[in-house]
Amino acid sequence: MPSPADHHRWRAERFAAVAAPTGNLALIETRWTGEHPDLEAAQAEAGPGRTVTPIQRTTSPDGHIEYGLRVWDADSPAIRAFDRIATYPFDPAWVLTGRFEPVAADRTVPFEHIRDNGGTRDLVVPGDVIVEIQGTEYTVSAFDDGGVLLLVFGDETNGTETYGSGRFLFVERAEGTGFGEPGPVVLDFNRAFVPPCGFSAQYNCPLPPASNRFPLPIRAGEKNVVFVDDFDIHAH
Repeated sequence: MPSPADHHRWRAERFAAVAAPTGNLALIETRWTGEHPDLEAAQAEAGPGRTVTPIQRTTSPDGHIEYGLRVWDADSPAIRAFDRIATYPFDPAWVLTGRFEPVAADRTVPFEHIRDNGGTRDLVVPGDVIVEIQGTEYTVSAFDDGGVLLLVFGDETNGTETYGSGRFLFVERAEGTGFGEPGPVVLDFNRAFVPPCGFSAQYNCPLPPASNRFPLPIRAGEKNVVFVDDFDIHAH
């Protein structure tokens, strides 16, 4: 069972990570170039104090890969305006044990993305997560985020107490288990976090599908990013 001290360390690590030179707050540009970008030329164009990194995505069912780049600024306007991440107090009642049930390897779930104007992208979902909350059992879809289960979820606090587009949560599996194996999982909602698009408008985050929207308030984890002087990430 995580302790308040564990939670405090996690919060400190989160604060440092989002404000790092290539953290969420530092992203100032996402550019899709189609083919492999000239990173050396892009770095020279970006100038000192900025970092250019490559990105790629699969854009069609036939597996076509599109390439691009991201530009990070260690002294971005968002980093300068960043105050804190508002967070609920640690509550051990929100550390829940559920179970993971694998599904067919080719199963995907359509996720809308915040900048796609209602379009959807199919993301690989290796299994369902079943968890009981306040006496009701829910089945949600967590997708494969580089070998880790990531739950994109919504609840009744979104838009009033927490980030409007939903929050993210890494689901902890038993050590050594693979996606093809059923077993217990831990959902520590105290570690629910604001997605990257809450820190920079240059991210394109997935939105919770209908199956991942809990019809109750989950008052645990991060609430919102707090900036000074009414800073707005969409105005920069």
